[in-house]
Amino acid sequence: MGRRQELEKRQTLLSRFGRLVATENRLDALLTIIAEEVRNILDVDRCSVFLVDAYKGELWTKVALGMEEKILRMPLGQGIAGFVAKTGSAVNIRDAYRDTRFTQDLDRVTGYQTRSVLAVPLKGRDSKALGVFEVLNKNKGSFTDEDEGLLRILATMAASFIENATLYDDLRRSHLETIYRMALVAEFRDQADTGQHLRRMSRFCGILASAMGMSYQESEDIRYASPLHDIGKVAIPDAILRKPDKLSPEEYEEMKRHTIYGSQMLVNAESRLLRLAARIAVSHHENYDGTGYPYALKGEGIPIEARIVAVADVFDALVSKRVYKGAWTHADALAYIKAESGKRFDPLSVEKLSECFADVVTSMEEENRRSGGDEGGFSFSPQNGRFADRPPHI
Repeated sequence: MGRRQELEKRQTLLSRFGRLVATENRLDALLTIIAEEVRNILDVDRCSVFLVDAYKGELWTKVALGMEEKILRMPLGQGIAGFVAKTGSAVNIRDAYRDTRFTQDLDRVTGYQTRSVLAVPLKGRDSKALGVFEVLNKNKGSFTDEDEGLLRILATMAASFIENATLYDDLRRSHLETIYRMALVAEFRDQADTGQHLRRMSRFCGILASAMGMSYQESEDIRYASPLHDIGKVAIPDAILRKPDKLSPEEYEEMKRHTIYGSQMLVNAESRLLRLAARIAVSHHENYDGTGYPYALKGEGIPIEARIVAVADVFDALVSKRVYKGAWTHADALAYIKAESGKRFDPLSVEKLSECFADVVTSMEEENRRSGGDEGGFSFSPQNGRFADRPPHI
């Protein structure tokens, strides 16, 4: 390829790079796009985007370990990327293992063999360190001054978009944390394993929504609004909510009103997620055959998000240990859900739970490991338990 053709190709790749990064505001997705595009533009084996965590005084990046991604962290100033972030200077190394600034820890963790390294700083609008672009192992020859200049251009183009995505991500996380902590208020009064239950069932909801063909944003909205499904329980008196014995008919009617209370708390909110949560709160105990509450809605008259939450919520309740029952096996819980298809549950939601069952169980195990939980770890079928006749979830 001639010099002119090479320059034209790079110009085309730069234009493509600019278009792609300008259309993505999700930080994880943006970083993936950047890494892949930079790798292609500079013809290198790998590109890593390190970001500064000023609160912890660290750099972090995501790396692929087998089939999983893992976030790796290092102190600012450590390694090549840490040196670049701290000094603001670019680094071009032909033999990484002969440079004293290079640490082999990342290679040992990933099983990778670093040879050559080119790294430039990412700077925000205030010229403070935002992160580092680091490319490894050029496919042909060594990194040149022209490569460094090109990487600096890419870093400048990407920096503002990374900064915007980071701010968006911080706002989103703050919003979601507020929603999650609101949900905990209701759940803490009702059961002991509050956090685990909310995290698990919300992940189940996201998996089911995606399997039903919903967009990424719709699936995420359902995932993050679903923990507020029982927020109305904060209005239920402790004498009813925490009563160890069977509820009287009058008490049961009051308990059922938590659906209406929850909707009243959330309806007409400015937040899209809270408006979605209001629809879920009022409808997640409606049954597909019209026998549910509070309005005896039937079939597709029940909002789809509430039908999804009903399946996810009851499945997690069944496989979870409670003071009034043991944990059902995964197979028994799925069998119960299937038996109630078309009656208590939306048939499509049940079908997707069955299709995605392995993903649901995997996500549950991940959340249990994260919190040190052991729920669902022993067998307890609906036929052999003392509380087999008690509804799995009110």
